[in-house]
Amino acid sequence: MKLQTQIPLCKAEHQIDYSSQLLLLGSCFSENIGAKLNYFKFRVLQNPFGILFHPLAIENLIVRAINKEYYSEDELFFLNERWHCFDAHSSLSDVSKYHLLDKLNAQLAATEEQLKKSTHVIITLGTAWVYRKKETKTTVANCHKVPQKEFDKQLLSIDEIRTSLQRIIHTIEKINKSAQLIFTISPVRHLKDGCVQNQQSKAHLITALHSILPSRVRGLYFPAYEIMMDELRDYRFYTTDMIHPNELAIEYIWDKFQEVWISDNRDISASMKKVGEIQKGLQHTPFNPKSAEHQKFRRALLEKIKVLQTRYPFIQFDS
Repeated sequence: MKLQTQIPLCKAEHQIDYSSQLLLLGSCFSENIGAKLNYFKFRVLQNPFGILFHPLAIENLIVRAINKEYYSEDELFFLNERWHCFDAHSSLSDVSKYHLLDKLNAQLAATEEQLKKSTHVIITLGTAWVYRKKETKTTVANCHKVPQKEFDKQLLSIDEIRTSLQRIIHTIEKINKSAQLIFTISPVRHLKDGCVQNQQSKAHLITALHSILPSRVRGLYFPAYEIMMDELRDYRFYTTDMIHPNELAIEYIWDKFQEVWISDNRDISASMKKVGEIQKGLQHTPFNPKSAEHQKFRRALLEKIKVLQTRYPFIQFDS
């Protein structure tokens, strides 16, 4: 008896291993996958401008990074004792205008550099709802608690999303023709827009994305949204806000992502297992840090790290 709808998955051709260079951009679900990739010490640049919810914000970052369109002071604004930029998440905001400017331009440069060398670019789309500043008619990535009366809210059309995605693909291809593009729709529910409006939004994203994927050789889709909706269709897989997938759901979808995208080469699997063992060891809290038993444990752990770093010198652990 089958009590669950299974989303059919198959192994990807150009899988991720420890030689891969990864760039993750987009909605907060990309943070979940990025956290897993970071945990296992893959080489990842994750959301250099913070969480970006809609395709126009992701497009803006990619285009500005590749075209070296650095930020100037007149693109920042001061509100609630902090400086902000409408193109970036509030996690980058700063009490110093100049620190914020330095961060934005450093992250632009880091994005360009990572795009040039990325083997995989993972883009997670969260919503098709956008806010446009009435005064300038520009679409923002984040409103930063600016009064809503200063914005017009709009649902991007399928054509607008499709055009934005095509520009993203074309712009990346200009500097890196070999990068594997992986698209996914975030399973996070944007209920502040309304239940029906959230479904409209996801439908627009999915329709636009699938209208361009069949013609792309390298552009592939990972069904994170569908796994959450069909395989995990139960509120026990959400956090208490009933919006975000909980740890169990994230772990389940990560397992599915591994099945498709992480190399099942024995050496890679063994290395991931060793990294996991080291991470758990580093998180261990001893009853007596000065005991002989704990010192022996620490020496064995450091030896494991040394052996792993001999093969992968780029892997570093927090002590």
